[in-house]
Amino acid sequence: MFFTVDESLMDPRLRPLWRKLRYNRRLRHWLSVAGQRALAYVRLMRLHRPIGSFLLLWPTLWALWLAAAGHPTLKLFAIFVIGVFVMRSAGCIINDFADRNFDPQVQRTRTRPLATRELNIWEALALFIALCLVGLGLVLMLNRLTQELAVIGAVLVITYPFMKRYTYLPQPYLGLAFGWGIPMAYAAVTGGVPTEAWLIFIANIIWATVYDTMYAMVDRPDDIRIGVKSTAILFGDLDRMIIGILQVLLLIALLLVGYQTNMGLVYYLGLVCALLFSVYQQVLIRQRNPQRCFQAFMNNNWFGAAVFAGILLNYTFSIAA
Repeated sequence: MFFTVDESLMDPRLRPLWRKLRYNRRLRHWLSVAGQRALAYVRLMRLHRPIGSFLLLWPTLWALWLAAAGHPTLKLFAIFVIGVFVMRSAGCIINDFADRNFDPQVQRTRTRPLATRELNIWEALALFIALCLVGLGLVLMLNRLTQELAVIGAVLVITYPFMKRYTYLPQPYLGLAFGWGIPMAYAAVTGGVPTEAWLIFIANIIWATVYDTMYAMVDRPDDIRIGVKSTAILFGDLDRMIIGILQVLLLIALLLVGYQTNMGLVYYLGLVCALLFSVYQQVLIRQRNPQRCFQAFMNNNWFGAAVFAGILLNYTFSIAA
């Protein structure tokens, strides 16, 4: 149904056209269908759930700021931020394509557009290719080394969804895919990939294993039933303890990053905040309640933001001093 319009306020020359549009049932039906399909595309790209984009964005921004010593150019900032959202959407599409026969059997994913057949696989693949072309256009604005690294990143994005078929470790593989923006950011800024970049990369693999295991704990009963593998299944009753150990290793890795890059006190205060978020996540997953585990997964957005705030404010106060 159209929204209400006061025709008395409308230009008299437009009133006949408005009335024709308003009472044209075929046009109204077409607009309704077009709107529904547009929403299906939005859901396919997960634009309505940006948490995955943020979890990909934070480590990319960590690396971009550290590589540029707090002074990334506006061009690089724009390219990497847009690239994060574009490639995350592309990753969601290829994930749903790979899982199109599994998703209808899982409570949390049964309403996804490919699972419900709202969209067909050719529409999904066409959108995936279009997003990859956008990503290619962004990469072509960067130096040769970054372009070469981007090829590896594309392979990681495309192959990740299939890992859960063959290994119980798709979560660390997600860390590889989500963290590949780290060496790319360093390559774009410095023309190389120093040791500190790989240390941040390792920290991100640990972090992705932490938050995606929490995410997998939500679907564990369904995954076991349909034969999908994950670290949540691999860890079993030791899941909370192993997540806790990984959280400690993650914070140690970030401490080493701070030492390697000569960070000041503000950075370490950011890590203290990140530690508090880690403790809160442990509280949330204590009873392994699916809803609480999902809340713990979502809370990792604040973990990433806390680390970035420490980096950003460290350079801000350094400049002020």
